[in-house]
This record gives sequence, structure tokens and C-alpha cells, in this order.
Amino acid sequence: MRKTVHVGLEGREYDVVIGPDLLAEAGTLIAPLLRRKRVVVVTDETVAAHHLDTLRAGLSTAGITVEALALPPGEKTKCWAELTRTVDWLMDQKVERNDIVIAFGGGVIGDLVGFAAAILRRGVRFVQIPTSLLAQVDSSVGGKTGINVSQGKNLVGAFHQPSLVLADTAVLGTLETRDFLAGYGEVVKYGLLGDAVFFDWLEENAPAMAAGDMALRVEAVRRSVQMKADIVLRDEKEHGDRALLNLGHTFCHALEAATGYSDRLLHGEGVAIGCAMAFELSARLGLCAQEDPSRVRAHLRTMGMKTDLRDIDGDLPDADHLVDLMGQDKKVIDGKLRFILARGIGEAFVTADVPPDAVRRLLSDALAERG
Repeated sequence: MRKTVHVGLEGREYDVVIGPDLLAEAGTLIAPLLRRKRVVVVTDETVAAHHLDTLRAGLSTAGITVEALALPPGEKTKCWAELTRTVDWLMDQKVERNDIVIAFGGGVIGDLVGFAAAILRRGVRFVQIPTSLLAQVDSSVGGKTGINVSQGKNLVGAFHQPSLVLADTAVLGTLETRDFLAGYGEVVKYGLLGDAVFFDWLEENAPAMAAGDMALRVEAVRRSVQMKADIVLRDEKEHGDRALLNLGHTFCHALEAATGYSDRLLHGEGVAIGCAMAFELSARLGLCAQEDPSRVRAHLRTMGMKTDLRDIDGDLPDADHLVDLMGQDKKVIDGKLRFILARGIGEAFVTADVPPDAVRRLLSDALAERG
């Protein structure tokens, strides 16, 4: 049931290994990367409680010793203070450039620890062991690392490719349903942006995958990772095609900022809402059929996911403020905000030619539906 996706960036190649029970084999898989049989692990307190002992045992089978730091869980950990804490701890552990730092957790840990590895001694190697569905299919692959700042999400960071990614799909069984479905927001994004056949497959198989079918989980992760790897190979630093991976994210990042990066809206939930809104905007602009946003929302609802602004608890700012929040997005070039829109399911494209009034009207209508 194990699958491997090779990310063939010249001089920075690595494998993404996907399958159940990889933690138990972590020592065998990581040992070839090591100059000395020692690693440092940065995780969060929730992941540590569930899985750190298993990872330690897996590493010890290859005689690898472990030092570990557990940070607080949650999006607010992706900040200057925790980055400083992590770098200071890594320095105290006397991590050398030829050592391996392991990022063991979800997207927050992967982004933060990857950034710490990128800046420590001007770059040390690191291994991603993603423990959430979102991290396995998206943030652990492609080398984007960073933190959030008061002005917006992921605005400070670096491109720093991992040396190996171990996506243990058995670990997904310990996720709360809400967290698993939030990760599914990134899975469905791949079908929507460039693979209509994969979206068809998800419509048929995603309910059983969410219910626990391991073979389907491995295949969903593999197809998502393969699509991301193919895009990263074409455009590692997001000068072109890689921007397609931000489908739904322009809306998502504004909504995350509006909700204070809190549990009111998980990242993958924001992506799902953002994808639905991107397709709705595309339909309003005459780019795709109205049936397309309806089909997107219908599938997300079948999966029990958020699809609209009315699904977000609590107050939201008005449309003008949400548009202002979008203006802090990394996709602003020459003062123009780039959107990822679609001509149909599996046919996304990047454009800066979007009338601001159309975006404002879409947000105003969505806010009005909240009552």
C-alpha cells in the first residue's frame, strides 16, 4: 500500500513516502540522510502526546538518539516569538548544518520549523513528518516555509526544500473529524484547479475515504502530492503555474485574518469556502457555467464541510474591509491582486483582470445571506 512520489528538483531532490505505519520505520528511512545518529524533533504538544513515543521508538531501531521540543498547538504558534524560541533551542542543541531537524506536526509546525531550518546557520537540512491531512497533501511538499505577522498570513518566510517527507496515513486516524475535513479542503482543491478526473474520483470515493478506508486515503494523498510536485517542478518559486495552488486562498487568507487566525475558521475550511467563492465569482464573470459552483458546493456539503460565509460563527467585517485584507495578500503584484479563477472544474487560471466591484458585490451578497 506504500507509494512514493519523487520531487526531482535538480540538486534538491527528495522523496515523499506515503502509507500507513511509517513512524515505526522512521529510523530505517531517515538513517541514510544522517552524518551522525542524532536528530532533533520540533513538534506541538498535541502531536507529542499522541505520537512522539512512537516516533522515538521508530528512530531508536536504527540507533538514532532524539531530542525534542514541543510547542503550543494552533495557528498562533506561527509567530516571531515561537520562531525565536525554536531557533534558540536548536542552537542550544548545537545543531550543525549536516544534521537533520525533523518537523513533526501539521502545517503550522512544518512551516515554522522549516523556516527555522532555513535561517539557522544559513540553512540546515530538515525532514517533514506531517501529521494532518492538510500538511500531508499540501504544506509539507514544495519548500514553502514561514510565519504569520500582524499584517497577514505567511508574509515572512523562505523557500527551503525538505530532504524527505514521510506521510504516515495511519496517523490521520487520530484526527478529529473537523481537522480531517479541513485537510480535505486542500485535497479537493487539486481536482478543482487542474484535474477534473480526480474531482470525479473524489465525488465517488471521498465519503469512504473520510470514513477510514486506508487504501483510498493513500491514493488521495498520492494524487494530491503528485499534482503539487509536478507544479513545483515547473515553477518552484511561484512565478507562474505554482500560483494555481492558491485557488481559494485569496478569500481564505482574508477570512482567516478577519477571524483572528482562531478556531472559528481552520485554514482548510477557509480554502473550501474560498474555492466555492472563486467558482461563484468565475460564474458571475461569465467564465464558467453556473452549474460548476453549484456542483462544488454540493460536494463540499456532502462531505459535511463549510461552503459559505454564513457557515462561519461570529461577526465578520464588511465587504470593504475584507477587500482591504485581500490587499495584504502575497499575490499582489504592481498593486493588482491576482485571483485564481476557473473556466470549469479542473480548468483554473491566474488573472489580475478582475473588476474590484465584482469582488465587493460577491462579498456583500455573501455577508447579506448571513442575515
